[in-house]
Order: sequence, then structure tokens, then C-alpha cells
Amino acid sequence: SHVDNSITSPKAFLETDVFGTFTLLEQARKNDIPFFQISTDEVYGQIREGSFTEKSRLNPRNPYSVAKLAAERLTHSYFTTYKLKTFITRGSNTFGPNQHTEKLIPRFITNLLTNKKVPVYGTGLNVRDWLYVFDHCSAIDTIFHNAKPGSLFNIGGGNERTNLWITKFILKELSHSNNMIEFVKDRPGHDFRYALDCQKIKDELGWQPESTFESSLKDTIKWYKKNTAWWQNG
Repeated sequence: SHVDNSITSPKAFLETDVFGTFTLLEQARKNDIPFFQISTDEVYGQIREGSFTEKSRLNPRNPYSVAKLAAERLTHSYFTTYKLKTFITRGSNTFGPNQHTEKLIPRFITNLLTNKKVPVYGTGLNVRDWLYVFDHCSAIDTIFHNAKPGSLFNIGGGNERTNLWITKFILKELSHSNNMIEFVKDRPGHDFRYALDCQKIKDELGWQPESTFESSLKDTIKWYKKNTAWWQNG
């Protein structure tokens, strides 16, 4: 699910997210099993002001988000064509324990734990909304057990931060100075800001995130410090 990898290896993402989704949908259809497609806020593209609702125009701008949108539409087609019980969610940037170290937060934590600099794209002012993994899971569980088949929901944490803010927070928690920041050439087609309007899931299902961002990020940092064997051997 890492955008950088989709830029260098787009074929793998199309094969996994499109044909992989098709393979799973076929098995779900044949065995009458509900299907839950976890998508991404990136299918909307970037937004400078305001936030995206589930009815906003879709404008994916990299191979990863294009593949995810294709998987979404394929999933919905099984609902409309075969009456398969399906659900689709578009989540914001998820973080927490056990996340692969290619991702921004675990990569920066593990780099600093091994005294390596952290690479920040461009100016570091790109904005993302961060969602703690346990909140994301609770939203998925709520939707699966309470939403109508064919439903689509945004899931966000309400924690918009720049990449530079995230970087400096991790630096401070691990007692490093800003000298450990290495600004690097920006990623091709790097979306500036994502933001989700999550009023629908709150109104229809009564769900909202329970975690506070700073404490969840601190807990995540502690987890990687405690579980060095997990990520060093992974």
C-alpha cells in the first residue's frame, strides 16, 4: 500500500489491487460470503481547503490510488450485479504497532533508533489526516455489523498534521535534534493535502475515533522501541 512502491512498480499494484480483488470477489460470490473492501482517501486526489465527502469527485493521481479505485468499482459492481453483500471504506493515513517500516511513522522511528537521518520530501509541509489503527478497526467492525450492504463510508481520525510536524514530534520523543532531518527531492505527483468529512459514519452509525493523536503516537513510538527484534528481523 506504499505509494512510492507503486510509482516504481505499478504493475504489481494493478495485479494485486485489481486482479487480486477480483479473485477474492469471485470466491465471496461463489460461497455467499460478505466482502469488505478497505480503500483509501487517496482516491479523491488532493484538496487545498475543505474536506471530501463520500459524494465528492474522484481524482486519483498515482498508480496506487488508481488501482484502489478500480478495486472499489469492481467491488460495487458485484453488489449491483450479483447482489453480493459488500462494504467499502475510504480511510485516512493509518498508523500504529506492527506497521511495515516502509511507512513514514515507523520508518522515521526506526531510523532514529538506529541513529539514521529521516528523509523528508520537499518542504515537509504536505498534510495528512492520521488515524490510529485501533480506531480504524473499530470503524470497520461497526460498519460490518451495522451498515446496509452496498454502503460506502469515509473513516478519518480528525488529526491533520504536516509531515514536518510528525517528524519533529518523533525527533523530540526520541531525544534527537532537527539536525537529523534530511530534506530530499519531492516525490513525483505528491498530493499536497488529504482531508475527509466523516459526518456520514457519525450520523448513521454513531462511530467516532476514541484515541487522542499525541498519546497514540507516543504509544506507537514506545512499541517500536520495545520490539526492536520484530522490525530488525523483518
